[in-house]
Amino acid sequence: MLALQPVDTAVPPFRPDPVTQEEGAAMFRAAMTLFGKWRLTDEQGATLLDMPLRSYRRWKAEGPGRLSRDGRARLSNLMGIHKALRIIFHEPQRGYDWIGASNVAFAGASALDVMLGGELTDIMRVRRYLDAERGGW
Repeated sequence: MLALQPVDTAVPPFRPDPVTQEEGAAMFRAAMTLFGKWRLTDEQGATLLDMPLRSYRRWKAEGPGRLSRDGRARLSNLMGIHKALRIIFHEPQRGYDWIGASNVAFAGASALDVMLGGELTDIMRVRRYLDAERGGW
């Protein structure tokens, strides 16, 4: 006869870092692939991740160092943008091309132009737009 096992129902403590360093490193590697598909320059990639160009190039070649909370949030939002585009466009290349295309929603600027404003909120603006377009709100 099987005995019942207790189930832990305690609420876990608040975790101040929603994305771990390991998760951030994985997202950084994924972002490098994504940036290639978006045809970004190193300067553009460094701007999106808000880091010096020299550090960006070193991390790109050797792997990331310690990611700040802001850096992990940027990567998380970039992955959210990628996910939304994969849901909206059945053909991946259309999603990659959309990033650089002129868009009425951004007053004729491209999503990349908006994100290259350099602020985390610029990246979040594009993500919110895509989430709303795909019905994710």
